[in-house]
Amino acid sequence: MNSYEIIKNELQTIAGDGVVFSCDQPEDSLYGDYSTNVAFPLAKKKGVSPKICAEELVPVLFEKLTSVVEKIEVAGVGFINFYLKDDIRTDEAEAVAICGIVRSLRDEKIIIEYTDPNPFKLFHIGHIVPNALGESLARIYEAKGYDVTRICYQGDVGMHVAKAVWEMIRLRKDMQPGDFYVYMQTLSENERNNFMHNVYTKGSYAFDSDPVAKEEIKLLNKKIYANDISIQSFYKFGKAWSLDEFDRMYKKLGTHFDYYIFESEVADEGVRIVKENLGKVFDESEGAIVYRGEKVGLHTRVFINSEGLPTYEAKELGNTYKKVSLVPDVTQSLVVTGHEIDEYFKVIKASLTEIDKPLADKLVHISHGMLRLPEGKMSSRKGNIIGAEELINQISAELRGRLDDMKVSNEDKEQLLNDIAVGAIKFAILKSAPGKDMIFDFEKSISFEGDSGPYLQYTHARLCALLDKAKASGISFEHGYVVVTPERELEKTLIGYAQVMDKAYLGLAPQHIIQHLLLLTRVFNNLYARIQIVDENDKDTSSYYVMLATATKTILAHGLHTLGIKAPERM
Repeated sequence: MNSYEIIKNELQTIAGDGVVFSCDQPEDSLYGDYSTNVAFPLAKKKGVSPKICAEELVPVLFEKLTSVVEKIEVAGVGFINFYLKDDIRTDEAEAVAICGIVRSLRDEKIIIEYTDPNPFKLFHIGHIVPNALGESLARIYEAKGYDVTRICYQGDVGMHVAKAVWEMIRLRKDMQPGDFYVYMQTLSENERNNFMHNVYTKGSYAFDSDPVAKEEIKLLNKKIYANDISIQSFYKFGKAWSLDEFDRMYKKLGTHFDYYIFESEVADEGVRIVKENLGKVFDESEGAIVYRGEKVGLHTRVFINSEGLPTYEAKELGNTYKKVSLVPDVTQSLVVTGHEIDEYFKVIKASLTEIDKPLADKLVHISHGMLRLPEGKMSSRKGNIIGAEELINQISAELRGRLDDMKVSNEDKEQLLNDIAVGAIKFAILKSAPGKDMIFDFEKSISFEGDSGPYLQYTHARLCALLDKAKASGISFEHGYVVVTPERELEKTLIGYAQVMDKAYLGLAPQHIIQHLLLLTRVFNNLYARIQIVDENDKDTSSYYVMLATATKTILAHGLHTLGIKAPERM
């Protein structure tokens, strides 16, 4: 165990089960390496002031922690600050440099469902947000030792599909027999994506503006649910093309999924669940079947409409059961979506609680805000919707001019541009707490200085180059080193990463990792500016600084990976 775990465990032992407290690193080193508020909940139980309680705890804690702490002090109105011994701090920094970040071991399974783009629609910038957040949460859980299953749930039936298919049928009518299919097969990858977006957009416009078209589309919707053979060729074309585009985008974003679930696979199960609980959980209303959420402070929602078709709500019930059938004995089933469906998801969970409370207790909804772009900075070829690939390509184009001096092959350069562009976007999304809207500021987000993804990536690449230089000079900390003056601030930041990972995991909050990586790079760059790290004339002392550089690179690489951002070795 490291010092953080030793201190935290001792505090928990003293506090007892059920007592909630924090143990964090204070921003200012004057207040120690770790600080806790444990005296506040304990003082409330004892009926004394937090300061008195803290003063009583200090000698008890010091006796238990004397192997790792130099001193323990009471601060303010009852906070307790811990100051580590210099050799403990240095040894733990060295352990990071030698062993890396040791993954926890835990025999628990987690499902995370995220991204969830709908076939027959464009993969747009709104899909990058749940993708970035879901992927990062998956990697945080993996770092904490969980067996994580990634799932993508996609709407391949519904009115949006009917609208797109209606327009495809209309286009075929304007062509000679057979010409439509020849035309479809000649389209390039980009042309296919534009085609799918255009047919959906035009179908949606017709649905809203033409009563005849509206009835035709509603009839098509029934045919799609019924797998009517007359429309299967259009349906298969559109679905296959959409899924091909999604796969390309997942590769660009660095995501993979273990299972893909489609609404068409769970619709019948959703209907069965609703009808099985009719009169117990659900009620009939004007030919439809609804859940009356008012009884639990929510609102009424339709689960099966008056035409007998399942709504999103019923299909979501089927999806929930499908996921746990794929991953038996799951501990939690997380779903990452936009905050616009918060109320809808509350109804889903409330109805599921009445049907199957143990399963409902496992279901966790994590909502996120919207990603917005500054007015006028970027326009879309596709109207008011900006494609995810369009945004990545735009950022790559802006970066290309700044990176003409990169000493990498042209093939590697294209991949590097993609990785930096994706890193810039993910950083902008994950730096804020989930639930808040995000503004993608082009200039700040692609800067190699300041708070940005490229800044962290560039620092990692520079550390790789620095350590290559040290290796070429024969400088290695693994054979010992001399600490003339310990770099307490950097060592403290290095060993604080374990506590930050705990915060990110417990709070489902990747922004804590970003904040720590920014702090780490700033502290290291301050050292880099005043110390000659690779000094062939003083290899013993230089080895100490190389150890710190190695630990910094290790944490930066682990943190970037956990955020779903590539850590390039050359830039």
